[in-house]
Amino acid sequence: MKADALPVESVLPELTKALADHGAAVLTAAPGAGKTTIVPLRLLDAPWCAGRILMLEPRRIAARAAATRLAWHLGEAVGETVGYRIRFDTKVSARTRLEVVTEGVLTRMLTNDPTLDGYSAVIFDEFHERSLHADLGLALVLETRAVLRPELRVLVMSATIDSAPIADLLDGAPVLNAPGRVFPVETRYRPRPNEVWLERHVTAIVGEALREESGDVLVFLPGVGEIKRVEELLRARADPSLAIVPLHGSLTIEQQAGVLSGSRQRRVVLATNIAETSLTIPGIRVVIDGGLMRTPAFSPRTGMTRIETLRVSRASADQRRGRAGRTEAGVCYRLWSPAEEAGLLPFSPPEIVAADLAPLLLDLMAAGISDPGRLRWLDPPPVPALAQARVILELLGGLDSEGGLTTTGKTMAKMALHPRLAHLMLRASARGMGPLAATLAAILGDRDLARRPPSGELPDVDLRLRVEAVAMSAGALPIEIDRGHLQRVKADVREWTKRLGVTGGNPVDVELTGELLAWAYPDRVAQRRHGQPGRFLLRNGRGASMPANQPLARAEYVVVVELDDSGADGRIVLAAPVNPEVIAALVSEQAEVSQTVVWDSTRRSVRAIEQVRLGAIVVTERPVADPDRSRVIAAVAAGIRQDGLSILNWTEAATRMRLRLAFLHGIDGQWPDVSDQALLDRLAPWLETAFGNRPGSVDEVDPADLLLAAIPWDRRSSIDRLAPDRYQVPTGSRILIDYSEPTAPVLAVRLQEMFGVSATPRIAEGAVALTIHLLSPAGRPLQVTRDLAGFWGSSYRDVRREMRGRYPKHEWPEDPANAIPTTRAKRRV
Repeated sequence: MKADALPVESVLPELTKALADHGAAVLTAAPGAGKTTIVPLRLLDAPWCAGRILMLEPRRIAARAAATRLAWHLGEAVGETVGYRIRFDTKVSARTRLEVVTEGVLTRMLTNDPTLDGYSAVIFDEFHERSLHADLGLALVLETRAVLRPELRVLVMSATIDSAPIADLLDGAPVLNAPGRVFPVETRYRPRPNEVWLERHVTAIVGEALREESGDVLVFLPGVGEIKRVEELLRARADPSLAIVPLHGSLTIEQQAGVLSGSRQRRVVLATNIAETSLTIPGIRVVIDGGLMRTPAFSPRTGMTRIETLRVSRASADQRRGRAGRTEAGVCYRLWSPAEEAGLLPFSPPEIVAADLAPLLLDLMAAGISDPGRLRWLDPPPVPALAQARVILELLGGLDSEGGLTTTGKTMAKMALHPRLAHLMLRASARGMGPLAATLAAILGDRDLARRPPSGELPDVDLRLRVEAVAMSAGALPIEIDRGHLQRVKADVREWTKRLGVTGGNPVDVELTGELLAWAYPDRVAQRRHGQPGRFLLRNGRGASMPANQPLARAEYVVVVELDDSGADGRIVLAAPVNPEVIAALVSEQAEVSQTVVWDSTRRSVRAIEQVRLGAIVVTERPVADPDRSRVIAAVAAGIRQDGLSILNWTEAATRMRLRLAFLHGIDGQWPDVSDQALLDRLAPWLETAFGNRPGSVDEVDPADLLLAAIPWDRRSSIDRLAPDRYQVPTGSRILIDYSEPTAPVLAVRLQEMFGVSATPRIAEGAVALTIHLLSPAGRPLQVTRDLAGFWGSSYRDVRREMRGRYPKHEWPEDPANAIPTTRAKRRV
């Protein structure tokens, strides 16, 4: 059957020439222009097209729908001239010249044969979605063109995309624009009030559209949960003759295809962004756009992926709006205001900038590309995410310590699975646990089987309950299972069983769930915090929690499969318990044994322990009797820095030595600085010497040694001369000099012992006068002076007048400067 003339026909001669001359092109075409259904067929007739053409679609449903439509144009069945390759389903033959594939299939084909032998061109359709596999596929195809197949043609197509960067990446490839065949679409804004739930507002606008407009209604919602809630609200209100049809990725291909086949009933199609591009749903005249999308966001810091609900971009909103004008004039209700629309991003961020890059890195390594930076990327993969991917692949045994691909890694790369699931499958196969592995693959590849209770609380997080529901068809479970979803998962289990070649083996043992998951998610093993039910420490050091009333809240170890990582402690959504034998096996392969030597402030000593760790998790620990000397000294130094120099055994002699040296440093900078910071800076080498061969307690070392260690040998002998510890007064008494104030040392002496001294005592070879504290016979201060001669000639007379009556037994001469010093009272008469 000959295809009807469509707008894209006008640019086909120019497009064919661009591909012939340049080898690459960018085609932007408005919805309805016919780029998906016309361009690939016309290119089959191009002179340069001697082989097959690969056309990539972002989703399985789009690939099947496109192949079916293309085959219809030729009047053939799928699998003849036009075929497709998608997960779990392939229809190609020896006659096939045009293969419509999902993007992951292209990656696998390039890994197996980088030359793409037998293919003349690769078409990237709906490239604006910028999936991880699309970006990787384009980078690998460009590498193939540059190194192996310069004649391979590349065409990038989209309705809404910034074409200039892609053209630059394709070495200045021509950009062609085809007009669309879109009917007029009226836009009506219906912003949602803050206090109204999205689902209730959507239901109200659906009612308005059904009353005011004809034709089927397509509603865009962010996820399956919202779709189900809107479906329930509509079924409670709508005419029974109205068909309410969900459309999302969790449906089987057959269920999705049924939506595309049309219906005699008037329909309301409730869809995720799966219906945004590539698909024409018959009968749609009205679009209601909730303005939200759900997207995964990977955190290299935590190694976790969380699902975020974000506003759509302006390009996505335009794509959605265009669905209303594919067959006739239509209406689009946007559930936001024109002011909010002005704040939308022009395009959605590419998946590669916020994705888990472990699959991408494994694919590159399998293709012989160890350095992703050598490829030409539209947006290069972020370095932190690549580093995290290497850590994950090493934990899974896919990379060795040198970063090379291991035998296990090569096997994982051939399995066309996420590396985590591939490793799970390998472990399961070695243990005869294939049925359980197939069940887990089906469950983990889809949304949660459990319905959320009306209270909004999390259902039981134990993943074993989901395995039991699938494998045992158990009726009485502490969670409510979505029965329709359960049937889809069971169908996937059958597909996985067939794909993995599972024949027999042990029946599904639910209690082994944690073991397999621990090998798929070794970085997400978590240990319960002591005495805190429901609170866990993940291997990467992050906290994770579940309500204390959850049955798993008291498990010693769990492996966390799904985590809402938005808070300080991530909320555990799905997990399974892990028994000690599995932890022991992980320890034998992946644990780090480390000796930790730390300062214990309460004991004023060092504590040395040997720890067996899985990342941040301490599995076992024991005391170390003879720890490494250098680490002990480092721990003591750290303890002194933490608690202060006061924890050392500061004897009176050591304290006085420090004060004397502070005095000397103050008058001559050549003497060492003995401030706290200066001593801490010299701590480590001093401790090396102070502790000798075997470090002991800090009480055993004399800090005076720390002080002397900083003084050159030729200066040590002059300390007593320049800063004497004591000063000998005329009576022969040797009195301690107080250096507490380094700039003004004090000599506290009884007044009678200084009789006959007219010059103020000085130290430091006469450079510094002592501050004299003259004391009464009872030892109380009478006068403070640095001018002894001046005191005798003036203030002394007042002191003598007052003191001779109070202390009549002691000498109070009229001329103290010439009196005889004494330590005694008057002789008794």
